[in-house]
Amino acid sequence: MASGALARDTLRAPARARSRGGRLPRGTVKHAVLIVIAGLIAYPFYFMVTSGVKSFFEATGRPTLWPHEIHLENYVTAWNAAPWSRYFVNTIFISIVNTLGELVTAVLAAYALARMDFKGKAVIFGIFLATYMIPDEATLIPNFVLMSRRYLNLADTYQVQILPFLATAFSIFLLRQFFLSVPNELADAARIDGAGHLRFLWSIVLPISVPALITVALVSFLGSWNAFLWPLIVTNHPEVRPVQVGLNAFRQEAGANYNLLMAASTFVIAPIVVLYLVAQRYLVQGVARTGIRG
Repeated sequence: MASGALARDTLRAPARARSRGGRLPRGTVKHAVLIVIAGLIAYPFYFMVTSGVKSFFEATGRPTLWPHEIHLENYVTAWNAAPWSRYFVNTIFISIVNTLGELVTAVLAAYALARMDFKGKAVIFGIFLATYMIPDEATLIPNFVLMSRRYLNLADTYQVQILPFLATAFSIFLLRQFFLSVPNELADAARIDGAGHLRFLWSIVLPISVPALITVALVSFLGSWNAFLWPLIVTNHPEVRPVQVGLNAFRQEAGANYNLLMAASTFVIAPIVVLYLVAQRYLVQGVARTGIRG
């Protein structure tokens, strides 16, 4: 009987193998879908880069996957057609100051909301979250009136592009959630050693919160680099305008020269892409580790 059972299993084995072979592994299907989605997302960037090295007639004609002739001089022509060096200096300065200022305010506010006990803390945190629900467009007019000549008189300056963005609800919320995951045993040990809140924050909390800090810094820097509507409204001269507003002005000057416009768009976006590729690991860690405790 044992030999009969063995024979039946032997006959069934090829059938099972064929049924398994007829199916694609679950991981293969998942990766295929992700590759298709990634290709759809990456194609506009690929189109921008390749169009930036095409001739005028090829860029304005029927789209092609690869240029027939590569014209790297388009980048030089586009760079010399506008004060890009000034735009980049303005953007880098504004982005760095905004990022540092937002980190300071977010760290202090998030620590107070996460590790300190005071009356009305829940109400204050609720107000922070409520402000996060307000669209940016709804605050344009109040901010403009506040920064205009009638009050602070900061129009057409660096300060008007920095002050409204030194504190954001998103950064405070993200860091608060991360600070809540810090073990209470570390706070008790620091208190026994005589450390106050600032010493505990500087020596213990911040070193173990590097992924969350990098995430906040990246989001803040990216937001400052891509800022367009607010600087367009509050600035009038190229001496203080950021690169996105400069790109809009170049678009009006370039007209139908799509190859030059795509070349300019490429070197405007390139620094952010490189920065993300370098720091993406910390960005994923910072987002993944927040919200552990509420």
